[in-house]
Amino acid sequence: MRIAIALFEDAEELDWAGPWEVLAAWARHWPGDGVEIVTVAETLDPVRCAKGLRVLADRTWEQLGALDVLVYPGGQGTRAQLGQERIRERLRSLHAGGTLMTSVCTGALVFADAGLLDGRPATTHWASLELLATLGDRIDVRRGARFVDDGEIITAAGVSAGIDVALHLVARLHSPERAAEVRREIQYYPEPPV
Repeated sequence: MRIAIALFEDAEELDWAGPWEVLAAWARHWPGDGVEIVTVAETLDPVRCAKGLRVLADRTWEQLGALDVLVYPGGQGTRAQLGQERIRERLRSLHAGGTLMTSVCTGALVFADAGLLDGRPATTHWASLELLATLGDRIDVRRGARFVDDGEIITAAGVSAGIDVALHLVARLHSPERAAEVRREIQYYPEPPV
């Protein structure tokens, strides 16, 4: 199973690093499950994320090849992608080819802009729920949902919800038991003090 996490300028760090931690732990600690995880970007040049972290992708989109799951983060960098036909076509093509499309935070805005969320339930960061509704046709915006799994497309709320949706991916693609093992491995037991 091949999973790619998209990187781009001004992507929110935790939107991609949270899912990366979950999915990479799955791949590394249970190699028999046959999971490969890579990052992908427009080029192999450093990408500067929303809070300034610079990262290098493993592959370019042209090098990526076949893909089972795409995780698409949010962040201010998504705004520059809206209206970009090249990005719309890339996402439509992946979806049409059977890739499970997963967004975190405002990555859902890019999915909506490509028409992938028309007539579907979806969520995003709380501050972008109104915008999400305007980017497609009959998007059923789910306020307060941590994530929404609509079969072919999964959308997650803001930032830390990416960890939850990645654990959901492990449960969906393997088993709830494996997801519990991964959760234990990364010591994810959220009990915020505030």
